[in-house]
Amino acid sequence: MPSLKDLKNKIASVKNTRKITKAMQMVSAAKLRRAQDAAEAARPYAERMSAVMAGLAAGVGKSESAPKLLVGNGSDKVHLLVVMTAERGLCGGFNSTIVRLARAKAIELLAAGKTVKILTVGKKGREQLRRDLGAHFVGHVDLSEVKRVGYANAQTIARDILARFEAGECDVVTLFFNRFQSVISQIPTAQQVIPAVFEDAGAAAQYDYEPSEEAILMDLLPRGLATQVFTALLENGASEQGARMSAMDNATRNAGEMITKYTTIYNRSRQAAITKELIEIISGAEAL
Repeated sequence: MPSLKDLKNKIASVKNTRKITKAMQMVSAAKLRRAQDAAEAARPYAERMSAVMAGLAAGVGKSESAPKLLVGNGSDKVHLLVVMTAERGLCGGFNSTIVRLARAKAIELLAAGKTVKILTVGKKGREQLRRDLGAHFVGHVDLSEVKRVGYANAQTIARDILARFEAGECDVVTLFFNRFQSVISQIPTAQQVIPAVFEDAGAAAQYDYEPSEEAILMDLLPRGLATQVFTALLENGASEQGARMSAMDNATRNAGEMITKYTTIYNRSRQAAITKELIEIISGAEAL
């Protein structure tokens, strides 16, 4: 049984921890609103951009003049996995769910005889993947000094991906991130961006384009890649704050339960000590 002094110190320590987790919860709640608004505002633009390119891609098909970003370079031997996680922890399973999905994909590709290369965005993903897949790392993007992710950050990442693809360093590129759904729900997502994949290639060429679809796609596809990267970063940002807010809320409630538990034990121990002292006094008085 811990001494009364130890119990008192534990209670004080947990109370301090609860103050910190409560403060972090409130900060995450404030950041979540901005991050969620940014992610939701970007979705319509990204969806419209995808729809326009899907229509153009349907007209181009698999022709020899089709851009390589659309149809690929004829090989799927080398896969580049762009794993986007947070720079910091204390956000529940946010980072581990992305890493788990990326690790499973990497293992699947390696088992199929493919070559896997990993570009990490965010420190936590790099730390978790280093042990078993560190030999496949080819680059890292550090956003620890970036207070608010902007389109310029996405362009930098997109240019890196494009440079690797154009240099023949990879054949297929897939983004891994968490799509924001709610404070308690983030969806681990793997999105192939090279060759471009569109959910709806419906509106096949009903229009005549000037210049040609191929020429338009040559300009749009790199912009579309940057837009997809930016959207993934925004979705990740909102997901991270939602996960951290939820995790800190749980930690605050757990701290409260621990305080109640230790306080009960402290009061019982203190009462037992007082009772023991009274018994000793009474026993001593009777002996006289």
